[in-house]
Amino acid sequence: MTTLADTPKITPNWRFLLSNPVHLLSFGFGSGLMKKAPGTWGTLVAYPIFFPLLALGVNGWALMALCLPLFLIGVYTCGITGRALGVHDYGGIVWDEVVGMLMVLAFAPAGWAGWILAFALFRLFDIVKPWPIRWFDQRVGGGFGVMVDDVIAALFALAVQALIWHWL
Repeated sequence: MTTLADTPKITPNWRFLLSNPVHLLSFGFGSGLMKKAPGTWGTLVAYPIFFPLLALGVNGWALMALCLPLFLIGVYTCGITGRALGVHDYGGIVWDEVVGMLMVLAFAPAGWAGWILAFALFRLFDIVKPWPIRWFDQRVGGGFGVMVDDVIAALFALAVQALIWHWL
């Protein structure tokens, strides 16, 4: 449900995204402009980043290590975009989903079953936001607040993913 506090000062569109590369990145290269389920579309952006990295041999802990600078970039860019819009965690800001999904893909078993399960688990925890994800989402502001709840959702998804694949 959108409240007055969630209404941006300006309506984000392609002109807004192309006016500053920070906004383009925050909006997941435009995926955040989708009217329905921008977070889901933003999560999907992780795959065209992941597959070339995987082909180069970047997975597991190496991919997780790459997520740290991507997280820090997100703190910066999502904070700037949120301030420009006048909304702390506007739904179209999806770089947090991209980074969170890359974290989960880092340890997903190779193959479509592993990659689809990783997507489903990450989206589940990002949408449902069990404690402490919801606590961070509601109480931590700025770019760090935008990014941190998705990192925690990724950690939840990683734990469940590990349990599932351990027992299969």
